[in-house]
Amino acid sequence: MPAAQRSSVDSPAERPSGTTDDAAAQGGESTALAGRALHESSGPPVAPVGLPRAGMFGAKGSGDTSGYGLLVREPYLPPVAERPFGGPTTSHLAQDERQYGAFDEVTDALYAAMAERSIPEAAIRQITVAAREITYYVAREHLTALLWALRDDAALRFELASSISGVDYGVDVPQRLHVVYELTSMTYRRRIRLEVAVDVDDPYVPSAVAVYPTADWHERECWDMFGVVFSGHPALTRILMPDDWPGHPQRKDYPLGGIPVEYKGAEIPPPDQRRSYS
Repeated sequence: MPAAQRSSVDSPAERPSGTTDDAAAQGGESTALAGRALHESSGPPVAPVGLPRAGMFGAKGSGDTSGYGLLVREPYLPPVAERPFGGPTTSHLAQDERQYGAFDEVTDALYAAMAERSIPEAAIRQITVAAREITYYVAREHLTALLWALRDDAALRFELASSISGVDYGVDVPQRLHVVYELTSMTYRRRIRLEVAVDVDDPYVPSAVAVYPTADWHERECWDMFGVVFSGHPALTRILMPDDWPGHPQRKDYPLGGIPVEYKGAEIPPPDQRRSYS
């Protein structure tokens, strides 16, 4: 089977909750090859684990009257994608194909570029297709080489990193911190996503500034909010919070409230001291 037709899947022992044995069993030989590719890359599987959420930010007993305290959201875990990936399918298919491109065509070109640059197939550890987007889960040690290939290869030409953002999937999730790269090809009018997962005890990701100068402030914000350290960044400092601000406010374990806020002379008490009207 051509290399471009493989996408890594988790072994049964490592598969995140929310996946099924039936999905992993499909594909026969391709599953075995994909499993071997995943095993050869370092670290556990990188797909986020689906966990139910009860209450807004997990807050309980704060006297909240907004109704968010009763919110329960069931988890959703995009399954490992299989060929053919296809592309966006709507009534405006021709327009979508021009804008986003066919996922199979992009994947073929990416694997071909990796082969030319001696980037191992295990650098792409998993592929998912959800919400009309394709996501390549990437091993961080190969991130920089993949970004160069995606930018410079004639069949890819993803010239712009339009967004680099962080995600924290929660304290109970292995490799809970993810960095998401939204790449745009202005030549072919296509968009793809790359995702890298790290642990809070080892939150280091290579900086993309040398490849995409627009990554500069995006990475600073990701460091500021989530504490992801971008190795090689020219000036990794806070961009939203004061330089002496403690912690990283968008981590799931960051304390919610507890800091009195003054606004035009009126003080807003912390949530646990506010009056409940119900």
